[in-house]
Amino acid sequence: MKRFSVVSVTLLLAAFSAYGQGTTFLYDQQSSTDETPLPYGTGGSLQGSSPGAGQSFTPGLSGVGFVKFMLIDGNPSDGLGTTIYVSLRSASISGPILGSTAPVATPDGFHGAATFFFPTEVQTTPGTAYYFEVVPQSGGPMNIFGTSYNYPGGIAYANGNPHPGTVLWFREGIVVPEPSSAALLLLGAAAFAGFRRSARR
Repeated sequence: MKRFSVVSVTLLLAAFSAYGQGTTFLYDQQSSTDETPLPYGTGGSLQGSSPGAGQSFTPGLSGVGFVKFMLIDGNPSDGLGTTIYVSLRSASISGPILGSTAPVATPDGFHGAATFFFPTEVQTTPGTAYYFEVVPQSGGPMNIFGTSYNYPGGIAYANGNPHPGTVLWFREGIVVPEPSSAALLLLGAAAFAGFRRSARR
């Protein structure tokens, strides 16, 4: 019986160690949960829409750690990728920048949900409108997808102007780190030590 318990605890520790990797997305605002890549030829061009291609939103959480947008290569046969970043603005699509994501280099032919991470979580006030501006930095043409999503917290913008009735495909929220393998192993070791002490009694 004691041998079986030792094996069980060892397997449990291994499972904890495997689980304790990476991070978890906690989604706040989103227009869609379907991340299926869209076909080429859909969406509107990001280029030539500066300033002000993006999406307004009304967060329910007090911070933003990441945002996703549905991007489609505007010319998938040109051999060019596109480097893009996202700025989080307050007050308007051209208002003060609260933070910007690290640039994301999409490869030639990319079409799907691209994830943009802020270096540190940007603090927001729940219930207040904010604005994501999607900025092409270099490379070939890139399209961004929007349609009449039923999202009540904001609308799409192009050339700095609002587009009522149109919402970009987006998902935003915070990044929640999972417990590290070391922390889980220490927890498991403490539990195992407690088990052994109780077994000796």
